[in-house]
Order: sequence, then structure tokens, then C-alpha cells
Amino acid sequence: MTAASPTSTNTPETDDSAAVRILDAALIQFERVGVKKTTIEDIARQAGVDRATVYRRVGSRDDVVTAVFSREVAQVLADLRSLPGKHDTLDDLVADVLVTIVGRWRAHPLVQRLLILEPDRVMPHLTTDSAPTVAMTILTTEALLREAVTAGLLPEPPDLLARAEVLCRVVHSMILAPTGLLPLRTDAELDAFAREYLVPIITR
Repeated sequence: MTAASPTSTNTPETDDSAAVRILDAALIQFERVGVKKTTIEDIARQAGVDRATVYRRVGSRDDVVTAVFSREVAQVLADLRSLPGKHDTLDDLVADVLVTIVGRWRAHPLVQRLLILEPDRVMPHLTTDSAPTVAMTILTTEALLREAVTAGLLPEPPDLLARAEVLCRVVHSMILAPTGLLPLRTDAELDAFAREYLVPIITR
């Protein structure tokens, strides 16, 4: 990937667009060399802005890491919102959600790089500092299930939010501890697991 183009002097850049450029640049740098070897100067150069703009629009390097990670999670959740309209059964929907989440996690170059080389950078986002991400995930899952209710795929239970949270906690544990005694490496294995064990969490 090449560096982001410097801002044109003829087209003033908004604060929001500057922040997007900075996060895009940071993602490129983090995937390329990791967080430890990336400086604010590297991010600024890649984004075509000065260091002061990075600090003003996003913050320190740790703030940039948090913002990049949160944006990547939000993008996955946004992709999940398109799934309810693609399925005629709850089983198919739940299986697709699990395969999508785990597949995106396993394939994401930044996540995989940090897990292997700099686990201290990503693990707090999944554990001690995970409250905002977990809350966003639970609410997104509840919204997906409500769409399933509206589509007639599921009778609405009185504790839909609680069921969404249990579902998310199971998937969260699968992400934190990807290996166990059950074979869950392939899409087919994840699909079968979702149908057998996750769907009942919602329906029973």
C-alpha cells in the first residue's frame, strides 16, 4: 500500500476526514511493521498530515491503537447487520453469524499480527478493557435477533437481550481460546456447532 495522498490546499479537509485518514494510515503501518515499531511520525507521514494533527484528532499512539481496533470491530458488526435478510431460517442466520465473526477474526492481518507478536496490545481490548466492545456486540446481536423476530424466524422471548448476551459471551470465549477439544477450525465445523449449540440458547 502507498501512503495516503497529502491534503490538497484547494480542498479544505474536515476534522472527520482527517481522523479517517489518520486511522487508515495507522492500520497500514500497524499491519506492516506492528505497533511497537510504529511512531506518531510514521502515522502522520502515511496520512499526509503533521504530528500535531494526529494528537489533536485522535491522541497518543495508544489512543490510535484503541481507535483503530474499535473501528475494525464496528466494521465487522456493520457487516453482520446485512445477514438477517439473507436467510429464511434462524439456524442459517446463527450459523452464518458465527462463521462470519470467527472467519473475519482469523483472517484479519492486524489482529493476527498482534496476537502473535504483540499480544499485550490486543488482549486488553478483549479482556480488561473490553466493556465498550462487548456492549456494542451484544446490542448488535440483539438487533439481529429482533430482525429475525420481525421476519417470523423466531417467537420473541421476554429475555431477548439476555439471550443475546449469553450468545456473545460464548463466541467471545471462542475468540479468546480458539483451541479446545471440539474441532472448530473449518467453516463447516463452526456451522454445525452453531446449529447444535448456539441456536438452542436463543430458542429454548
